[in-house]
Amino acid sequence: MSTKPLPLTPELHAYLVAHGSTPDEIVRELAEETLAALPAQADMQVAPEQAAFLTFLTRLLGVRQAVEVGTFTGLSSLAIARGLAEGGRLTCFDISEEYTGIARRYWTRAGVQDRIDLRIGPAAETLRQLPQERYLDFAFIDADKVGYPVYWDELVPRMRPGAVVAVDNTLRGGRVLAPQNADDRAIAAFNDEILSDVRVDVVMLPIADGVTLARVR
Repeated sequence: MSTKPLPLTPELHAYLVAHGSTPDEIVRELAEETLAALPAQADMQVAPEQAAFLTFLTRLLGVRQAVEVGTFTGLSSLAIARGLAEGGRLTCFDISEEYTGIARRYWTRAGVQDRIDLRIGPAAETLRQLPQERYLDFAFIDADKVGYPVYWDELVPRMRPGAVVAVDNTLRGGRVLAPQNADDRAIAAFNDEILSDVRVDVVMLPIADGVTLARVR
């Protein structure tokens, strides 16, 4: 089968962002503050094209009930909240008051704070507090990589038919081909496991560090 590999140089990435993913002032300032305040952790933030994709996808799906596991400083949650249908709600799970303190300020600036319910605590435990029925339209998983299977198992049974689960960092910078640490090995194993999950249809996209989309049957 033929392939169409595309080397995404910094110049080409800038072109890509400028032609459909251009961050507004709030997104730019959130990214800048995250880099200045948390330089060692800033790469945990989603890429600008991912943020635009999350808003686009949320709108496309008409999402009313969404969940995010792993909020950090709030760019992905801001993007999802902006795409929610009228009356929609996003429930965010994170363990850090420090990181999400930044997120809260930017949610308020963007006027989406009333759409977001932030829950602090280990997601493996707090996710179990969600209703048991199949009511979720969208979920985004972007937390500790070893925990992905746990979050997946908690969320998929709560997704309505036709709902979508998006999972970040599923390429691990290419290291899924030759895992170098526990996180790499966890993601490589997770990718194999969900591919055989009969409850979903899966596609992997080369957006940023790899985004897997799973449509619940």
